[in-house]
Amino acid sequence: MRVLIAFDKFKDSLTARQACDLAAQALREERPGWKLDLCPLADGGEGFVEILTRAARGETRAFPVAGPRGGLVSASLGLVRLDRIPPAARKRLSLQVPDSARIALVEMASASGLALLAAEARDPWQATSQGTGQLLRAAAGLGADAVLLGVGGSATHDLGLGALGALGYSFLTAEGARLDPPRPALWPQLARIEGRAGPDLPPIRIACDVANPLLGPRGAAAVFGPQKGLAAADFSRLEAESARVAALLCAHGGQPGDLAQVPGAGAAGGMAFGLMAGAAAQLLPGSDLVAGWLDLEARVADADLVITGEGAFDASSWGGKGPGALVGRALALGKPAHVFAGRVETARIEPGVALHGITPAGTPLPEALRRGGPNLLASVRRAFAAISGPGPGGG
Repeated sequence: MRVLIAFDKFKDSLTARQACDLAAQALREERPGWKLDLCPLADGGEGFVEILTRAARGETRAFPVAGPRGGLVSASLGLVRLDRIPPAARKRLSLQVPDSARIALVEMASASGLALLAAEARDPWQATSQGTGQLLRAAAGLGADAVLLGVGGSATHDLGLGALGALGYSFLTAEGARLDPPRPALWPQLARIEGRAGPDLPPIRIACDVANPLLGPRGAAAVFGPQKGLAAADFSRLEAESARVAALLCAHGGQPGDLAQVPGAGAAGGMAFGLMAGAAAQLLPGSDLVAGWLDLEARVADADLVITGEGAFDASSWGGKGPGALVGRALALGKPAHVFAGRVETARIEPGVALHGITPAGTPLPEALRRGGPNLLASVRRAFAAISGPGPGGG
C-alpha cells in the first residue's frame, strides 16, 4: 500500500510538516508495511518558504526585519534555481529568465504575520508590512532574478505601504514630514506620495487564492479586518481611508483607479493591491502553483490512498484550495482519501472520502490547540487500527 500523506497546517497548533510526521508515526505503528510519501502543503502562509524551498532543494537565509508592531523579528527567505522547480510550476510563474535564474521565496507571515502578535496586540490600525518589504529588498540584494511572495496569515491592513516604504517610496504629510512606517493610524495625515521602487527590484509574483477586492462588502476590511482586531465601529473609517489612500497610490503610479477592484487585490490587507500598484507585481493562483511545485498530480497518481487535513475542514474547503483540492484530485483518479481536521463542519459527503474530527466533543479551543498533536496521533491510530483487508485504508 502506497500512501500519500499531505497535510496543511493546523493554525496555532501544528505546522504542516509536524502534522505529516505525526500521521506517519501513527501509520508506521499500525501499518508498518505501508510505503509513505510525506508532502507538507503550503497555502502562502506559515511554512510557505520552508516547504517550497526544501522541495526545490534550495537554501534559506535569515534576516532581522521589522515586526508587524515594531521591534525586530528573524524572518527567512528561500533561494531556489528555476531549473529545480517542476515544469508545471515554472509555467505558472511566467518568467522570462534563463533556467539558471534564482528565484527568491518570501513569506509575509514570517515578517508581518498575525501569529507574531498576541491576541491583545492585534490591531490593523497599528500593524505594518515594512518587514516584508525589507525581505523583498534583501532578495534584490542577493541578486534574485524574481520573487515569489506568499501573502497568507498577515496581521496588516496597510495596503502594502509599509513594504513600499522599504522599497523606496516616501509617504508625506502636507508639511513634508515622512510617515515611517505609514501605519493606517497615520493615514489622516498622509497628503502625498513620492518615490518609486528601486530599479534593481526583480519581478514579483504573488501566490494568492483569495478573490476579494480591496474595497466593498467582500473587501479586505469587511472580510479579514475582524480577525486582525478591527472593531466593527471602526470599519467605515478604515474603509474610507483605504479608498482615499488607494486613489493616491494609483494616481502617483499612473495606475487605473479600478485596480482596487481586481479579484485578489484585497489579499493580505491590500498588500496585493499595493504591490500591483507600486511594484508591478502579478497575482498567481497559489494552490495551482503549489500543486505543480510539489508535483502533486504525479504523487496522487502513484498513491493507493491519500491522507490529508488541516485545522478546520468546512464547506469552503471544497472550493479548490489545500486539502480540499487534494481530495478532489484523489477522487478524480479514483483514489480513496481520509481527511483529519481539528474541526469538521461540512454536510457534504463524497463516496471514497472519510472525514475525521480529531478534537473530542466539548474541548475548549485553547486546550484543543494545545493538544492538536496528541489528538491527531490518536485519531490516525484509531482510523487505521480498525481497518482490515482491502479497501479505502486496507492493504
